[in-house]
Amino acid sequence: MPRRLGQHFLKRRRILECIAQAACPRIEPLVIEIGAGRGELTEHLLTRSQRLVAIEADPELAARLNERFAGDDRLTVLVGDVLSTDLGQWGPAVVAGNLPYYISSPILERILALGPSLKRAAVLLQREVAERLAARPGTRAYGLLSVRVQLVALPEILLHAPPSAFSPPPKVDSALVRLTPLAATLLEWAEQPGFLRFAAACFRFKRKTLRNNLAPLYGPRLEGLPEASLRAEQLSVAELIALYRALQSRP
Repeated sequence: MPRRLGQHFLKRRRILECIAQAACPRIEPLVIEIGAGRGELTEHLLTRSQRLVAIEADPELAARLNERFAGDDRLTVLVGDVLSTDLGQWGPAVVAGNLPYYISSPILERILALGPSLKRAAVLLQREVAERLAARPGTRAYGLLSVRVQLVALPEILLHAPPSAFSPPPKVDSALVRLTPLAATLLEWAEQPGFLRFAAACFRFKRKTLRNNLAPLYGPRLEGLPEASLRAEQLSVAELIALYRALQSRP
């Protein structure tokens, strides 16, 4: 079968089982699989879920999934684009998948947008993207994507997957990331859009100080704040939130 829609199909059973186990350490009532492809991960997820919704954009692959798992009423195959699918329509869920590299960031945004309905996620990503999700302040990989994810979840890199684990092999390494929602979010959900716009401004020019990046928005309100002389990458998510609130409260 030819590669479709830029997909690299994961074939190594050990890694497939690791994804399923990371997503579902116990039997889950509902799992959403993104990019089910040929059904290799689907097979592992079915043993760990009471209901599995497999989203696949390619109609031919979706038809083959229905054929492969015919008679298993735990599986629902949805033909569609994950970026235009309401992932919250089925209720609280675990999310798993081998994400297409070229749209991994917007897919992550859709997953995080589930908010309290997200129980857990285990996704295979390009290694560089995975490292950005889990990056700590002061490191080269730390940036807006790190802040976006760590605002609501704990990201953990569980394993690395070489190109040989896929068919056809990609030109980059991959990594499995588990996202565990924080028990208590650092900001109320209603506050998060405003904060994320602020964070985007902070990281607009990564090598510039916060004073330079934020001056168009806050001007004189930055005066006297010690953080203004730092770069955004030097502040943790909690410190960025504290700065956001301080600036919001200043006249």
